[in-house]
Amino acid sequence: MTKGNTCGIAGAGIIGRLTGYLLAKKGWRVTLFDDGDLAATGTTSYAAAGMIAPYCELEYAEPVVARLGNPSLAMWQQLLPQIGGDVYCQAAGSLVISHPQDRNELMRLVRKMDEHTGNLVMRRVEGAELRELEPDIDDAFMDGLYLPLEGQIDSRRLLVVLGEWLQKYATLNLGVHVRSADDGRIDTAISAFDFDMVLDTRGLKGKTQLPGLRGVRGELVWVHAPEVRLNRPVRMMHPRYPIYVVPRPGGQFILGATAIDDEDLSPISVRGTLELLSAAYAMHSGFSEGRVIETMTQCRPAFPNNLPRIRHGGRLIRVNGLYRHGYLFSPKIAELVISLIEGGKPDAAFAELYEAHP
Repeated sequence: MTKGNTCGIAGAGIIGRLTGYLLAKKGWRVTLFDDGDLAATGTTSYAAAGMIAPYCELEYAEPVVARLGNPSLAMWQQLLPQIGGDVYCQAAGSLVISHPQDRNELMRLVRKMDEHTGNLVMRRVEGAELRELEPDIDDAFMDGLYLPLEGQIDSRRLLVVLGEWLQKYATLNLGVHVRSADDGRIDTAISAFDFDMVLDTRGLKGKTQLPGLRGVRGELVWVHAPEVRLNRPVRMMHPRYPIYVVPRPGGQFILGATAIDDEDLSPISVRGTLELLSAAYAMHSGFSEGRVIETMTQCRPAFPNNLPRIRHGGRLIRVNGLYRHGYLFSPKIAELVISLIEGGKPDAAFAELYEAHP
């Protein structure tokens, strides 16, 4: 297909907005539909912490996760000035630490990374070197793993900035419920619309048209703790799941992320709250004087292998299953989708992500 063609996108989360932005920049006439608002509140994109951590994820994920996420930080840094708006993006790396009793968890991550990436993306740090990176972390933590090529992005601000751009240079239909997305057509509660190409990026809202898609519950706590200073995201190894603390400007911190295989959107559990806050306090006692300003739960869309899927055929592409990697994967996934639209062929380097359908 060529420039000037029309593309309808069902779902205006991060992958829908970013792909829409890139297509519009290439001359496509883009229309997005979503029942949410400009900030995308109530979506997994809004609930995300915005970590760009392709190598930390290797603890539990397939090697393709690192290959998908490796270029993301540089791609975001290149895209943000073009999109406009003030979006916080940090490229100071990330740090992984563990309690002495959980050191085996840390060593498992070291072995997994060493197996798939070598030592170019990580560095073991101990004692003074650890304190140089994070002087305020509790003295109980004596060694860790520094990953200099990782970072973070302000996910909520990015959604707004992309939405504002799309309102100016594309058509962004918010507050519109999408009933179905099919070959060349999006059916909404208002009317049906025909397009040269349709992208379905609705996450769990598109579950009825994607067998095998499930929800994985995640819990987050936002804390204002002006006495705490961290220079980068810090991940603490945990027997059940890794817990991360992501610093944001203004003394705010995001604590996450539980991973519970359940499509439950009820408020955060007592257990989840205690684990997240206890981990933060163990990392830095200054969190005890902080204030919990927000808690949030959300269900991330995931397939059984926790890898994204690009289902394609005719004038329809369904992109889903980004799990908890929306901001890590979306730059590369958007690139793959646009290449598929304009070139007609999947990228052989990521063949395991594609699925053809009639």
